[in-house]
Amino acid sequence: MNFEINTIYTIKLNSGEELVSKVTAVTETDVTLHDPLSVAPGPQGVGLIPSLFTSDPKGDTRLNKSSIAIYAVTDESVRAKYIQATSNLIVPETKKLILG
Repeated sequence: MNFEINTIYTIKLNSGEELVSKVTAVTETDVTLHDPLSVAPGPQGVGLIPSLFTSDPKGDTRLNKSSIAIYAVTDESVRAKYIQATSNLIVPETKKLILG
């Protein structure tokens, strides 16, 4: 698994749960996640909720690589929502150019 440090990834677990988190370290067996959030359906669509309710929300969490079914760099719009949820910063939308 080739994770880039300090990059936000979407990780699908073998259980079917989907996480969005910044990867801060990688070992042979584990991936260290900072501020992991779970993807959950809600009334307005998909939302992000804490993955662990009883741990330090700003602490790092280790995930065993054998639990990962698939992963990818998180989509820009979801990444902005993740940054907003974990830091209270609002990331402005990028302007899109239409070329004809």
